[in-house]
Amino acid sequence: MSEDMDMHPATRGGEPAQPEEPIANPGLPEHQPRLTDVYPHHERRVERTIGAMFGLAALLSLAFCVAYFTIGEDQRFLGWSAMNFALGITLGMALLLIGLGAIQWARKLMSDHEIVEMRHSAASSAEERESTLVDLDDGIRDSGIARRPLIRNTLLGAMGALGLPAIVMLRDLGPLPHDQDNTVWRKGMRVVNDVSGTPIRPEDVETGQLVNAEPEIMFETDDDGNPKMEGTELLQAKSKAAVILVRMRPEAITPAKGRENWGVEGILCYSKICTHVGCPISLWEQQTHHVLCPCHQSTFDLTDNGKVIFGPAKRPLPQLPLSVDSEGYLVATSDFPEIVGPSYPELARDQKKLDEQA
Repeated sequence: MSEDMDMHPATRGGEPAQPEEPIANPGLPEHQPRLTDVYPHHERRVERTIGAMFGLAALLSLAFCVAYFTIGEDQRFLGWSAMNFALGITLGMALLLIGLGAIQWARKLMSDHEIVEMRHSAASSAEERESTLVDLDDGIRDSGIARRPLIRNTLLGAMGALGLPAIVMLRDLGPLPHDQDNTVWRKGMRVVNDVSGTPIRPEDVETGQLVNAEPEIMFETDDDGNPKMEGTELLQAKSKAAVILVRMRPEAITPAKGRENWGVEGILCYSKICTHVGCPISLWEQQTHHVLCPCHQSTFDLTDNGKVIFGPAKRPLPQLPLSVDSEGYLVATSDFPEIVGPSYPELARDQKKLDEQA
């Protein structure tokens, strides 16, 4: 193939080729002006209508938030959940009105003249890029957004108000960190095996052993023999209150100030929930006294107050203070003094301050 054949058509012959002209008009009808192009009062009427749509959309977004907080989950409307009905209607209508307003704006107020653009290569020259910016400015000018403050301001208000339902719905993702301070552990509650529910005595735990445990409330019943907790409530409480018991030689333990009496004969109790993202942990290294998280390999030293020695976790494992009741069983002396669960930024910051003070 000759060199001339290999050259791009636009540069063949050593000089830029002139772009081909677009095809002739095949007989399209001439542009017909719209009522809003001819009569100013029609233009103002459409502008007010669009502004009303955007303003009503903003009010419906606010109504969504009001309905979320005021309508009870058990209230019914025509056999449906009244809350779901109200939320669906308000949010759906808000989105619909914004869409309809944008369509009316484009069809009746923005420029509707047909344009013809010649094809060009994928790579744009500096002149073309500059021309594109000019076209964008022309498009903004044609849209009339700068000279139609009613539409511009109501659209911005409607779009901004849509953020409120999004923020409100985030509340359903789960309880906030400051609502997670407590577990079901309380003073005098026995520590039981998480499988059999059997209360544990110190002599039941051998040196070097790790036992998966939980609070006795999981197996408590009322006077009629019915469980005090069951279903979702039980599962949530169980997952949050799960603990591990380990027994080590007392001389190997270095308790922090104020924790000297938190163990019983070398038996310590820690939360089973990793402080990184909440995975259950129980991979026990008997010789090093380390426990590992199987998810991201965070490693905690149980002889040193659950201190993090490796991995992404930022807080030590929360420790549960123990004692022995009158019948010789291991019991908690209080709930966890620290928040159980994954580390939120504010928790890591507070922990850093505590470490610096210590």
